[in-house]
Amino acid sequence: MEFDYVIVGGGSGGATLAARLSEDPEVSVCLLEAGGAGKSIFVRAPMAVVAMLPNYVRLNNWCFETVPQKGLNGRKGYQPRGKALGGSSAINAMLYVRGHAGDYDEWVDLGCTGWGWQDVLPYFQKSENNEHGGDEVHGGDGPLQVSDQKAPRPISRAFVEAGAQLQHRVVEDFNRGDNEGIGLYQVTQFHDPAKNGERCSAAAAYLHPVMERPNLTVLTGAHAERILFDGKRATGVSYRQKRQSHKVSANREVVLCGGAFNSPQLLQLSGVGRAEDITPHGIDMVHELPGVGQNLQDHLDFTLAYKTKDTDNVGIGLRASWHALKEMLRWRKDGNSMVATPFAEGAAFLKTSPTEERPDIQLHFVISIVDDHARKLHLGHGYSCHICALRPYSRGSVGLSSADPMAPPRIDPAYLSDQRDLDLMIKGAKMTRDIMKTEPLKSYESKELFGISDGMSDADWAAKIRERADTIYHPVGTCKMGVDDMAVVDPELRVHGLEALRVVDASVMPRLIGGNTNAPTIMIAEKAADMMKSARSA
Repeated sequence: MEFDYVIVGGGSGGATLAARLSEDPEVSVCLLEAGGAGKSIFVRAPMAVVAMLPNYVRLNNWCFETVPQKGLNGRKGYQPRGKALGGSSAINAMLYVRGHAGDYDEWVDLGCTGWGWQDVLPYFQKSENNEHGGDEVHGGDGPLQVSDQKAPRPISRAFVEAGAQLQHRVVEDFNRGDNEGIGLYQVTQFHDPAKNGERCSAAAAYLHPVMERPNLTVLTGAHAERILFDGKRATGVSYRQKRQSHKVSANREVVLCGGAFNSPQLLQLSGVGRAEDITPHGIDMVHELPGVGQNLQDHLDFTLAYKTKDTDNVGIGLRASWHALKEMLRWRKDGNSMVATPFAEGAAFLKTSPTEERPDIQLHFVISIVDDHARKLHLGHGYSCHICALRPYSRGSVGLSSADPMAPPRIDPAYLSDQRDLDLMIKGAKMTRDIMKTEPLKSYESKELFGISDGMSDADWAAKIRERADTIYHPVGTCKMGVDDMAVVDPELRVHGLEALRVVDASVMPRLIGGNTNAPTIMIAEKAADMMKSARSA
């Protein structure tokens, strides 16, 4: 098969890019996705994420693990990533977060010309169909539906009120450039009557509505094996589907959209990267590029959790099951029920010191007990709050575990390898507990979990963090954009030293933004589509 563009990975970047490039009927686009269609009820019903996030049945989930983490007492971290059209936007909490304006201006300072806040804002707007319509910072007619939460629980509003009691600013909109404060998240969720309350993944927004375009071919269950090269030019991709290897050719460009783990892995499987990461696996070098797989950054997360006698939240037990059934029936009727919850309903972006220019911690207030990515369950009802350090100093890497393209990548986030990250996590945990112990939220508590108590020293907090912390699912940076020696792609997202090859996903972020990464990844793909259209017409 032969196409103008071959895109590897149908996640937030790939789904967006495939839809935008195929708007031109004169070009042909092939999208390869290792997972399925991303249309099942488990994807569409937001509350059903609890069936996909744990690794019990590997439902729409790669279920990766890290290597043992020295900073986490030798534990292996769990790294769920979406395996379906829509990628991780099919299994995430749907939170619509852009980050701080300063995050993007910092990218420019790092050599990424054209990626400042004022440069990227039009692409956030272009992608967005906000429930409240468009204005100077929001879009009102883009593919990605962005909504207020359908039925936030009273306990989530109590979280916001508790923060206000501690003089944290109450924020209605976290996406105007300055996100400091506390409030409720907006979510990537349908607000049109036909699908009200359903998850609006990147695939549901961009790709599913245009699957019948004659110039767009979408292959699911198609696992990329390697990039094909003619000298230094990418010419296509070898992929495996139903245990058979096939090849697809790209007349114009190959674009990697596999995310922070799979994109560097595919480059290394194809002989692009550091020789020390590639040749020991018996793979021939095509191009030495030292930054491939380096610069891995992620938001390490620590969770506080509490039991409650309040039952108007997500719990486990007979009463909770009956309540969930009633809520499902209501959701199927009009979309407005607890089934539409993102779980992480309450939001906060806070500064641990008034001298900080931007918030340096983020909170996710969750209407259930969260323990080990929902892999450890607790009877009854409860609530939790996640704390993460927004701009970690620790840097990890992604490499090959095997020359077998079906094997998982070797993931080493090197969590807490920089002491400054641990120090910030301790400050953030203390600030968060202050909110949890403040009325009106305090009244909901019947028991504090995980051995957290009054009078803990910094050493006590450090021990708890090393014992229980893990990812909150925002890996980036492993094919970073820039012009320095460790950059993998240039500001046009073209791989340095190679032709007809780009990377368009979260791996190109040179530095992790101060927030969730789904909306920024869609923005990156929107901007890339315009770059590629301009290159074609030049």
